[in-house]
Amino acid sequence: MSTPGTAAPGNGALELPPFSLDVQALDLGGDIKAVALELVETENREPVRGRDAAEIWSAVFPALAGNESYAVDFFSHIERVREFCKTREIPLRDAAERCVVLPQPNQEQLQQIFERLEGETFGIRAGRSAQSADAALEGNLSKWGLNAYQPVYAGYTFCAICEPEDGWVTLLSESLWPSEVIRRVRPAVERFDIHIARPN
Repeated sequence: MSTPGTAAPGNGALELPPFSLDVQALDLGGDIKAVALELVETENREPVRGRDAAEIWSAVFPALAGNESYAVDFFSHIERVREFCKTREIPLRDAAERCVVLPQPNQEQLQQIFERLEGETFGIRAGRSAQSADAALEGNLSKWGLNAYQPVYAGYTFCAICEPEDGWVTLLSESLWPSEVIRRVRPAVERFDIHIARPN
């Protein structure tokens, strides 16, 4: 737990932080190693959205990547993404017919991405391989969407499938298991009133 519960006035019961980040292993079948991250309102279990969610997610991903390079991949509504990046001066690279890559956006830019493009599903990949273009993967993202991560994620520290509107991230990784995700993320989210939990 990142933020301990505080006693609610008058009744002595513990009052949990308003937000919870649930981190647990995810069974996708076969040999796929995956971790689910779910950002919800503690009381009603509804997804956290808007500015609060964007601030938290934009702290989570640089912490997960550590000192490694990362990139954000978009494969749908490309014109909208291009326009968004142009107006905010966020660098992007046209990677394939229907794929644009945002190389190493800073935390403030990540926050804008998570807030303004909340309704999109997009990917984030981190690791040495994210330092340069990956033409094969980017071409496959253009054709298959984020299913293209599955055969190649072992070459990265992680490949993440982000669904911010649902408060959900699927992390494909050979090296980040739930306890390691929590270890990396906890210091980055300490400033938020958030409870980190492993439900199972």
